[in-house]
Amino acid sequence: MKDTANSELKDILSSNGYSLTKPRLVVFNVLNREEPLTISQIIKLVDGKIDRASTYRTITLFEKLGILNRLSFGFKFKFELSDKFREHHHHLVCLNCGAIEEINEQTLEDFIHKAATKSGFQIQNHQLEIQGLCENCQSS
Repeated sequence: MKDTANSELKDILSSNGYSLTKPRLVVFNVLNREEPLTISQIIKLVDGKIDRASTYRTITLFEKLGILNRLSFGFKFKFELSDKFREHHHHLVCLNCGAIEEINEQTLEDFIHKAATKSGFQIQNHQLEIQGLCENCQSS
């Protein structure tokens, strides 16, 4: 899977006039995790491998090319790889502790596409986040 993802990354970069450099590969491999990451977490995980400026430039490029998604949670945000590299999903977000849980529900996807079709709307992309309190924070 890692080789396939790296090959897809290389294809996206080259088709847009960019090459697969060490900093881009390092950031991609850090983002190729299960949970979304803040910019601070990404910088901490790449520390010693690439510098902070290269990390920011790479994230900006990846966002521009649709390699990663910026997930906004109020005034905060995290990054995760786009649907090109991971199965499409939505999120449950705890407003207290910041925990994020993925929602993979086909019924929800069917509803979104049906609503768009009914309105004559062509979907380019969509994200859904449901905010509330996780089970741990409810019992605190």
